[in-house]
Amino acid sequence: MSTPPRMPYEGMIAETITYPGLNGDSIDAYLARPLGPGPFPGVIVIPEVFGLVTHIKEVTRRIAARGYVAISPELYTREGPPDPTDMTSVGPKMMALTDAQAIGDLEGAITSLKEHPQTNGKVGVIGFCSGGRHTLLLACQSARVDAAVDCWGGRTVEGEVSPARPVLAIDLIDRLCCPLLGIFGEDDTNPTVAHVERLREELARHGKEFEFKVYPNAGHAFFADYRPSYRQEAAIDAWVRVFDWFQKHLSTPA
Repeated sequence: MSTPPRMPYEGMIAETITYPGLNGDSIDAYLARPLGPGPFPGVIVIPEVFGLVTHIKEVTRRIAARGYVAISPELYTREGPPDPTDMTSVGPKMMALTDAQAIGDLEGAITSLKEHPQTNGKVGVIGFCSGGRHTLLLACQSARVDAAVDCWGGRTVEGEVSPARPVLAIDLIDRLCCPLLGIFGEDDTNPTVAHVERLREELARHGKEFEFKVYPNAGHAFFADYRPSYRQEAAIDAWVRVFDWFQKHLSTPA
């Protein structure tokens, strides 16, 4: 009697860590990686407006389970995150986070991944909500990103310019350094479909490599399966697109 083949070993480790961010400050983060020698591509998971909540840690583990070293930074490390149950605390925290500080801390995350002994030198980035905006800003200001996924990043086309947020992401599109996948909901109010189309036109005008998908019957945060905004059909399809995008652009070592 023949012995049936055994299931191949799979393992993962997920842990809280710190890494050097802007000015060498110690930034809290959540790291998930497959067990094994690799090398694996790296992916930065930029949280939504609430910061490094349980849902974002679950997303980080899901990406790691597909063969990536995934890191999600707590961009509110210095100030402390907002209370997700108190929306009056969320807006002020989000607006107080300067673009320079966020991009500096994300550059530190890139360095952390590139120096990790299990990675192949390629780094992708995916962000949700305010993290989608940070994704686009990072991909336009860093030459070290190999693929980006912007999930409904708002305030990229229109919004108030201030010392904390001195430029709109759409005005940096000529500097985009990597292929961009954009995932949006047709019912979203920030960004709206009109915002998405303006961004699409600017990317095409500058000859950038990109793909956009706008889902009907879906609004903001339709990935978030712990919130009423979750839309299962759109989320399942979007996950397929995300992993196809990263496989296409990150699988070959740098």
